[in-house]
Amino acid sequence: MGLFDMFTQEIAIDLGTANTLIIHNNKIVIDQPSIVAIERNSGKPIAVGERAKHMQGKTHEDIKTIRPLKDGVIADFQASEHMIREFIKKIPGIKGKPFQPALRIVICIPSGITEVEKRAVRDSAQKVNAKEVRLIYEPMAAAIGVGIDVQKPEGNMIIDIGGGTTEIAVVALGGIVCDKSVKIAGDVFTNDIAYYLRTHHNLYIGERTAERVKIEVGSAVEELDMPIEDIPVQGRDLITGKPKEIMVGYKEIARALDKSIIRIEDAVMETLSLTPPELAADIYKTGIYLAGGGALLRGLSDRIHRKTGLPVFVAEDPLRAVVRGTGIALKNMDKFNFLTK
Repeated sequence: MGLFDMFTQEIAIDLGTANTLIIHNNKIVIDQPSIVAIERNSGKPIAVGERAKHMQGKTHEDIKTIRPLKDGVIADFQASEHMIREFIKKIPGIKGKPFQPALRIVICIPSGITEVEKRAVRDSAQKVNAKEVRLIYEPMAAAIGVGIDVQKPEGNMIIDIGGGTTEIAVVALGGIVCDKSVKIAGDVFTNDIAYYLRTHHNLYIGERTAERVKIEVGSAVEELDMPIEDIPVQGRDLITGKPKEIMVGYKEIARALDKSIIRIEDAVMETLSLTPPELAADIYKTGIYLAGGGALLRGLSDRIHRKTGLPVFVAEDPLRAVVRGTGIALKNMDKFNFLTK
C-alpha cells in the first residue's frame, strides 16, 4: 500500500436529478435532495440538500433555489460543483480532516448521455480533488444493485425510473446490449399531477405539494388491491385567488399519470423489440427488474407485467439500487471492465 493509497478515500456517487446519494466505506453516508439555494445578487450558495429543499417555493426575490441537474445531466455547472463539494465535506470519514484527502470516485451517469455531458460530470468531480474518476452507466449500476450477476452470459432487463430519466436496458456479459433513455420519470409525474389539479379543480399547487401527492396517493392503475384513503391537498383557487383545500384520491392521480406511463410502456416494448433473440429467450425466464424511485409507484409493476406479459420484480430498496450498484462497482473497480475512464 503506497503513501497515495493511505491518503486516498474512495467514494461512489449517484448524482441524481432529484436526490444525490454517496457511499463511503460501504455505507450510504449522504442521501439528500439535489437542490442548491443561491443568493441572487452575489451568486453565492447559501444552502444545499435538505436545507435548500425546505426553502423551495418559499423564497423571496434575493434567494433562488435551483436543481443543478436536469434529466440526469448537469445543467448548472457551478451549482453542481458546489453541491458535490458540500456533500463530500459532510461525509463523516472526511469531515473535520485538516486537509481534503485525494478521492477516487465512481459516478453513475444516464445511458443516453453525450460526450460533452460526460465531460461536465468528470470536470465537476475533478474540481473536488478527485485523483481518479470512473463513470458507470445507470442501468448497469441499477442491475448490479438489484443483485443481478451482470458478468454472466445471460440477458437481464432493468428499468430504472429516476427523477429526470427512465433508463431501460438489457444487460449481458458485463455490457449494455440495447438501451433506451426517455425523459419521462418522477419529475414529469409531479408536473402531471400539478397540471391535472390545475385543469380539473382550478387548484394551483407548488412542486413540493405535487410531490407529496405523488408519494401519498400516486398510482399507475385505477384499481388497487389495497385501496388507499383520499388525502387533503391545499393550494390556491385559480378563480377566486383564495387558498382552498380539496380531497384527492389515487384514481384521479392514475388518470393524471396515464399518458406518461403509456410512454414508458412504449419505450419498454421498443427495447424488447430491439433485443437479440437469444437474450429475449433469457428475459422470458428472468423477467424485468424495476429500480429507482418511480418503481415505488403503486400498480406500476402490474401495468408493465400486463403490457409485456413478463414477470416484473421491484428491487427491495429501489431508491438506493443505483448507488448500491455504484458502490459494488467501486469495490470491484479493477475487475469490472465496463467502467469508463
